[in-house]
Amino acid sequence: MSKPRFVAALLAAAALTACAQTPPPPALAPAPAPAAVAAPSEDRAPVTILVSIDGFRPDYLGRGVTPVLSRLAATGVTGPMRPSFPSKTFPNHWTLVTGVRPDRHGIVANRMENPADPADVFTMATDDPTWWNGAEPIWVAAERAGIRTATQFWPGSNVAIGGTRAAEWPHALSGGTRPSDWQQYNEAIGPTQRVNGVLDWLRRPAAIRPRLLTLYFEAVDTAGHRFGPASPQVDEAIAGVDASVGALVDGLAALGQPANLVIVADHGMAATSSTRVVALDTLADPARYHVVEAGPYASLTPLPGQTAAVEKALLGHHDHMQCWRKGEIPARFHYGRNPRVPAILCLAETGWQVLATAPKAAQSGGNHGFDNMAPEMAALFVANGPAFARGRTIPAFDNVDVYPLLRDLIGLPPGEDVDGSDAPFRRVLTAN
Repeated sequence: MSKPRFVAALLAAAALTACAQTPPPPALAPAPAPAAVAAPSEDRAPVTILVSIDGFRPDYLGRGVTPVLSRLAATGVTGPMRPSFPSKTFPNHWTLVTGVRPDRHGIVANRMENPADPADVFTMATDDPTWWNGAEPIWVAAERAGIRTATQFWPGSNVAIGGTRAAEWPHALSGGTRPSDWQQYNEAIGPTQRVNGVLDWLRRPAAIRPRLLTLYFEAVDTAGHRFGPASPQVDEAIAGVDASVGALVDGLAALGQPANLVIVADHGMAATSSTRVVALDTLADPARYHVVEAGPYASLTPLPGQTAAVEKALLGHHDHMQCWRKGEIPARFHYGRNPRVPAILCLAETGWQVLATAPKAAQSGGNHGFDNMAPEMAALFVANGPAFARGRTIPAFDNVDVYPLLRDLIGLPPGEDVDGSDAPFRRVLTAN
């Protein structure tokens, strides 16, 4: 055998010997199967989330910028809701969560004066329980029943209901009930942070997880006031809030958290202009009366000894306005018995305003506070979730009926001495 062939034979033999002596490599472990989506660690019961979109008219759903809200309406329950009079923000938010009208719960306006002390003024920043104690909101009834609640903004939810505030600084509070979790309203807290706040509450362990929550958005109302309800800026605000509701829905799905959503507005919005104004000082001597609030309606009090003169000048029909003594306001308004309602109410025709004096500059925009039966004042109502039938439209109803519905959803018995009823919803509630 030649040397090259001999070397090749030796190498081949060595290789075969090595193969025979070296154990084969271990078989590769099979690739792990794709991880299955983890099942929820618990069977979550539905929660109830009350969402307010301030100033959202039901016809805004027809503008083509609300894919989420329109889908929730189409697959749930919807119908036009009548606000209570006056069609203002604080009176109606308090009605929605108490089931009684403003004349009974005492939040009769966005701005009020204490009839016993006119220097004591209620504004939308007031948290003294004295102003709010006229009716019990849903979260107080729920907390008393052992149902945990949380409010991501809602007028009055920061108030210790039933409590008292000391007159002297530092005005210490004693007694009263708030939600287990609540956030003080701050417009600088954007919609994403608000939605995330609600979702974070729902990530908690069951023992401290709320079962009734609220959420509030003001952007549609703000745009309506500044630019008018028909403006592109309102469309932009509507689309933004719709996206925020979509983020809430997606977040609930990611948590595996079923929810009954009750989405409402406090009132609608009507177009206004400085060319449509009734100036009170052209009808009566302003030295004879004190204006408490002005706009779509004016509330005023004659000064001492001036009642007869002011009533003669103002009471009755005027072009684009009508004025009444508080005790003679038409019964359909359910308004005028509360001592916080000033002596005279002057209500403008929808789209007009009653101001102390004529505007000094041209202005256009929007406002609310008009006749609560006016179509422009109608408020959004959409309900969707396991407790609701699918694809149902209900006839118009009063917003005092939302409170009894909320009691049904969280398992409370019917409320006592309220103005509303769950009757509008009985045929659209499921057995779930």
